[in-house]
Amino acid sequence: MKTVRLCSTGDLKSGDARRFDVDGHRIALVRIEDDFYALGDRCSHANYSLSEGEVYADDREIECWKHGSTFSLATGEPQSLPATKPVPTYQVSVEGDDVMVVLP
Repeated sequence: MKTVRLCSTGDLKSGDARRFDVDGHRIALVRIEDDFYALGDRCSHANYSLSEGEVYADDREIECWKHGSTFSLATGEPQSLPATKPVPTYQVSVEGDDVMVVLP
């Protein structure tokens, strides 16, 4: 396992999602207020980018823009069909102004 820097805290506004490709991992980083969430950026239903979807801050979910499945930002578990399999999640920390993620 190793920890890598994805971006600065100021690079994302609350409600934003952005894709990062790091060491073979395609990661969707989401910011809600001062909380950051990192999960696999490929929808488990049909391999579309989750970072291009709608972020639901109140529910802490992100929606796949293609078929409407939503995923928990905390667990990666699908919250609606057609997706039935979770996406991976990554541990996130903020060190100063740097957003860091732990890769397996």
